[in-house]
Amino acid sequence: MTTEPKPGPNAARLERAYDAPAELVWELLTTAAGLEEWFAPDGFEIRVTELDLRPGGRLRYTMTATAPEQIAFMRNTGNPLSTEVRKTFTEVAPPTRLAYLSLIDFVPDHETYEHLTTIDLRSAGDRTNVVMTLDPLHDEDWTRQHRAHRGDELDHLGAVIKRRVM
Repeated sequence: MTTEPKPGPNAARLERAYDAPAELVWELLTTAAGLEEWFAPDGFEIRVTELDLRPGGRLRYTMTATAPEQIAFMRNTGNPLSTEVRKTFTEVAPPTRLAYLSLIDFVPDHETYEHLTTIDLRSAGDRTNVVMTLDPLHDEDWTRQHRAHRGDELDHLGAVIKRRVM
C-alpha cells in the first residue's frame, strides 16, 4: 500500500547486506522495541511514543541526549536535551518496502518541510540486502551530514542484527 511520493532524481542510495532474514530486519525497522535498539544517533536514545504502521500512519519518538559530549553540544547550541521527532509512513509492504516522510522542523532560519526516505529489503536466503534511498535536504552541507547520519544508523542496525543472530 502507498500514499505516494517517490524518490527524486538526485536521491542517494545507501546499501548494506546483513546476515539475517528479512523478517528480522523488518521487525527492527517497524517495531517500537526494535527502533529503540538502534535508531538513535551516537550519544542519544529514543523512546517511541506512537507507531501506526500503515500508509498515512505516524511514527513519533522522543530523542534525548545521553552522552556527556552530546549533552554539552545541545546545551551550547541552546537546544533542549530532548526533542520530539515525527514521521509519516507513505508505503508499508512487509517485509520488502518501507517509506516515510520526516518533518524537518529543526533547521534554524529555514521553513519546515518534509523529507522522503525509502527502504527496500531484498531477501537472499538468510541474508538481506537493504537499500535506503534519501532525497537531498535543502543544501549540500545538510544533505552530506544527513547521509552520513543515515549511514551510521544502518551500521547500528547491523550491530544489533549481529548480536541477535549470534
